[in-house]
Amino acid sequence: MDIKSVIAQMTLEEKASLLSGLDFWHTKPVERLGIPSVMVSDGPHGLRKQDDQADHLGVNESIKAVCMPTACASAASFDRDVLRQIGEAVGDACQHERVAVNLGPAVNIKRSPLCGRNFEYFSEDPYLAAELATSIVKGIQSRNIGVSVKHFAANSQENRRMSSDSIVDERTLREIYYPAFESAVKDGRAWTVMCSYNRLNGEYASQHRQLLTDLLRGEWGFDGYVVSDWGAVSDRVKGVHAGLDLEMPASGGTNDKRVVDAVRAGQLDEKDVDLAVERILTIHQRYLDNARPDTPWDMEAQHQLSRRLAAECMVLLKNEDGVLPIRSGEKIAVIGKFAREPRFQGGGSSHINCFRIESLMDALEGTEGVAYAQGYDIVTEEPDEALIAEAVEAARKADKAVIIAGLPDAFESEGYDRTHMRMPKCQVELIRRVSQANENTIVVLYNGSPVEMPWIGCAKAVIEGYLGGQAVGGATKDVLFGDVNPCGRLPESFPHQLEDNPSYLTYGGEGDVAVYSEGVFVGYRYYDRKKMDVLFPFGYGLSYTTFAYSNLRLSAQSITDQDELTVSVDVTNTGAAAGKEVVQLYVGDRESTVFRPVRELKGFEKIFLEPGETKTVTFTLGKRAFAYWNVQLHDWHVESGVFAIEIGRSSRDIALSCEVSVSSTTEIPVRFTVDSIFDDLMKSPKAMAKLAPLIDSVKRSMGFGGESEAASAAISNEMMEAMIRYMPLRTVGSFSGGAMSYDQLSALVDAINEA
Repeated sequence: MDIKSVIAQMTLEEKASLLSGLDFWHTKPVERLGIPSVMVSDGPHGLRKQDDQADHLGVNESIKAVCMPTACASAASFDRDVLRQIGEAVGDACQHERVAVNLGPAVNIKRSPLCGRNFEYFSEDPYLAAELATSIVKGIQSRNIGVSVKHFAANSQENRRMSSDSIVDERTLREIYYPAFESAVKDGRAWTVMCSYNRLNGEYASQHRQLLTDLLRGEWGFDGYVVSDWGAVSDRVKGVHAGLDLEMPASGGTNDKRVVDAVRAGQLDEKDVDLAVERILTIHQRYLDNARPDTPWDMEAQHQLSRRLAAECMVLLKNEDGVLPIRSGEKIAVIGKFAREPRFQGGGSSHINCFRIESLMDALEGTEGVAYAQGYDIVTEEPDEALIAEAVEAARKADKAVIIAGLPDAFESEGYDRTHMRMPKCQVELIRRVSQANENTIVVLYNGSPVEMPWIGCAKAVIEGYLGGQAVGGATKDVLFGDVNPCGRLPESFPHQLEDNPSYLTYGGEGDVAVYSEGVFVGYRYYDRKKMDVLFPFGYGLSYTTFAYSNLRLSAQSITDQDELTVSVDVTNTGAAAGKEVVQLYVGDRESTVFRPVRELKGFEKIFLEPGETKTVTFTLGKRAFAYWNVQLHDWHVESGVFAIEIGRSSRDIALSCEVSVSSTTEIPVRFTVDSIFDDLMKSPKAMAKLAPLIDSVKRSMGFGGESEAASAAISNEMMEAMIRYMPLRTVGSFSGGAMSYDQLSALVDAINEA
């Protein structure tokens, strides 16, 4: 298709019609010009294709498909290859089912554990989220299926999600909330981006030109189309001009007519309409040119893949006395409703209609020495004494008790936020009672977000399984019995209680105003800066073996911000079992003029090591690893100084560290006025060259010469220096007894600025 030629043949009404959906899932065709309709579909960790009744919240049933580990779980893999494989599997399913665009991944930052949609998001850390999002984007699009990176931008709550206004400062947006989108666009070459429901600093994302055109296209080079979240459009005409190309779902022709009327009234340039049509058709033609509906979709093979990947994502949080893995011949009591009916995905638009679900009890079928007790129900939080008594009796007869617990569907879902971090009371009581009956109690959690663990002291071992997809039961068995050595790491901090979270005081907002008052101090950036104790830190995870780090080395001891720094470290498996280690690299500015975290993740690699084997892991750091967003420059800036290079097992467990000196090649322009204080002036060599005599005269005029005992007693030298540092230059006119006029001071400032 010669797209520009086709657009030239269209009527204005035909062009406007292409800017909204045909229904919930299809774009409109223009049959007379040979423009077909294409289908888009939900499900970033699988395919949620609906053929008949349409909805966007997962209410109506979709076709049978495969549910891979959700983002909360796959992020715990700390493994780009895991995300790539998930993407390839989803891409194959989309090709088979003639779906042009898979609506995901969702890459919003986990600002609070309460967000109802956290199970769809990767991390509290922007670098980790960016790397994993880009990997799944590349995986899906390697099959010539488009993605829709969502929800752009600053969509970190479900409360009032269609009307809330996220108030976020420029630096925080750049450092925390934009990077995952930026990487998916720049490095992943995402075909489409989905705007969010919310406002951002006063303007709906669907009509935010600075966001959708200036930043996304002008700065990041995005060449695809922007689609609205379903029902996110406020003013369609403003949206077209802002860069919102496709409105979904269908508007019944209402907004199409508004676009036409606006063009004819001179309120909207038809070139904006043409550009939107061109973007949409270009992406859809990319799919149509590479459509392969004969692509095999082996669901059973994908199920086995889902099981392998889910095991890679599980995080071993505790393992006292080496109670795990379970040994051959040990009798075990498996307890919990989730052991038979696992919770493995979240509710809402990403809910997959699985062709098969594998529970732990399914995976254990035929295994000797296994007893089962339900333990709790999910229809109520209240403990059921009969169920608990049955579980306690089973635990007493076993060598080890395995409790499968977590959060029911009702606790977390798209559409609403959690109000607390607690687990159901019935599960907490069950864990306490079972652990009293069997000291070797193991707890496995299926949940999409962190939970408080008042029972942590009762359990010998704890595994965080997150929402691991339809084969989570098989993956759980593989980890429990040591067929897979756990190698997941927490992609988010687990605070002891909700009140510890940095967003606690303002999360959810007041009315429609949600102020991101914690700024860049999200997650571990806050906890580490505060030196606050947490239940489990970011990046944490245990193994059935042990690893040692040594020989940390840098390619240079000093660099400029235009240079790359190579960091290498040796890692040795010092235990008796083969396993995978996640090597984490953090960077911290030792001394900064702006508020910065103690350390920030800037690299990670997952490596496999046999017992006794050593491998060298190498990282390459560029300018962004050392930079912060400077709001004066509106650009990334590195301050000259010393930076810590740290290799850690988590943000709280730093195994090795060294330092590098980085020199900035960018000078921040500084202009002084008569209101500038001496503290700032004294930091400038060119200012001090002209001000030194003035400072001495100010000291003398204020009687700070130490001539009398009374003066010395009243004002110390330290107090005198502090008082002068914070005085504006204009006060010289007052304290010099008229020796320097305001005009003379103004002239002096001009001379300093011109020097």
